[in-house]
Amino acid sequence: MLKVILYYKFVPVKDPEMAMRWQRELCERLNLKGRIIISPHGINGTLGGDLEDLRRYKREMNKSVIFKGITYKWSDGSGDDFPKLSIKVRDELVAFKAADEIKVDEKGVVGGGKHLKPEQLHKLIEEKGNEVVFFDGRNAYEASVGKFKNAIVPDTETTRDFVREIESDKYNDIKDKPVVTYCTGGVRCEVLSALMKNRGFKDVYQIDGGIVKYGEKYGDEGLWEGSLYIFDQRMSHRFSDKSKDIGVCVHCGGKTSNYENCANVACNKLVLICKDCHKQISLCNTHKKASKAVPSLTKVV
Repeated sequence: MLKVILYYKFVPVKDPEMAMRWQRELCERLNLKGRIIISPHGINGTLGGDLEDLRRYKREMNKSVIFKGITYKWSDGSGDDFPKLSIKVRDELVAFKAADEIKVDEKGVVGGGKHLKPEQLHKLIEEKGNEVVFFDGRNAYEASVGKFKNAIVPDTETTRDFVREIESDKYNDIKDKPVVTYCTGGVRCEVLSALMKNRGFKDVYQIDGGIVKYGEKYGDEGLWEGSLYIFDQRMSHRFSDKSKDIGVCVHCGGKTSNYENCANVACNKLVLICKDCHKQISLCNTHKKASKAVPSLTKVV
């Protein structure tokens, strides 16, 4: 049986290079592929492989003094969903360009938002109703195919854009409201919630385990709508057969959750395009317009 695991832990890592070498040896020995980032702030990984090998990986991690006790999120998939094993040392686990601002101790990020389990999120909404604001901690293209209902989706193309966004005046009207940040597995919101609190947001929360854990609990019967964008060859994940498409095809305007890379290889930008249109053309908006003058561009590469 093949599976994929998603995990992270914010904890001080004194020697990230040593941790990287250990992780590489461990993953290669267990035939696991995927991506791992290690920084002085902790570890963040997504790995695919045989179920028993992933269980061995988890046991080895629990033998470690600093990496024991991690919560792993499991989903269907395999190592083939990743082209290779990539293990890198970075200044940050998530590239907000705020490495010097984030402080981490043995309990995690210092000064981050309050953690809410999925059922606690529903209780908060029962108590505070429409005052609760969902704030998407992912990039805008991820939110195009799935998000919490009525969520604020910041104008971001990369994670680095978030600091500029939350320092702008456009969110001043929600700084005194209960703000629930959310992201795929929770790692981005650990940092984002702290950055928001440092900039005057007074009542900040984060969903414990992110969208993944919420979807495991409520599927498509709760407050989530659409599919979940993920960063491997699967591209998207649905929590149930009741999932609906909320994305809009750039060509016909129909509903879709299907992303493809622009057929113009010099661009390679992600294009939200339905399956029917993809059979004929796979171009971003810029090259779609250009294709009217250059017919050869209309062919899928």
